[in-house]
Amino acid sequence: MKDRIRQLMESQHMTQQTFAQFIEMSPASLSSIFNGRTKPTLNTVEAIRKKIPNISLEWLMFGKEPMYLEETMEKSSENPSQGDFGDLFSQADQETSPSPGVTTSKNLGVIQISSPKEEVKPVEKVMRQITEIRVFFDDQTYESFTAKK
Repeated sequence: MKDRIRQLMESQHMTQQTFAQFIEMSPASLSSIFNGRTKPTLNTVEAIRKKIPNISLEWLMFGKEPMYLEETMEKSSENPSQGDFGDLFSQADQETSPSPGVTTSKNLGVIQISSPKEEVKPVEKVMRQITEIRVFFDDQTYESFTAKK
């Protein structure tokens, strides 16, 4: 993913420092991603998407071509029978959502899917009993204390 972020930065004709400032990230954090000390987080992906909304998240995260969403739309309109997303984008022109929880954008051909909220049920924990306590000393010895039943 770091290579795709670098490729995106170079396609925007920006230096590492200007790109970091552009996506509102510290230059040191971006540098540590490029040097392999840290991995990009979802916050990094979201910052990039916020500043470059036409970037394909599938490309950024997984390397699936194309780099920009317009390229996908152009390819599907040039050859609609061959495009994987041809039907998907034609649905984006409709006023209603194709199914509950799906929001479509007329102009961009972008579909956002919101997951339904799941009910969280508390799990009852079994009461645990202390069976042994060990105390370690600085002379590399220890003492064990066991609970009497």
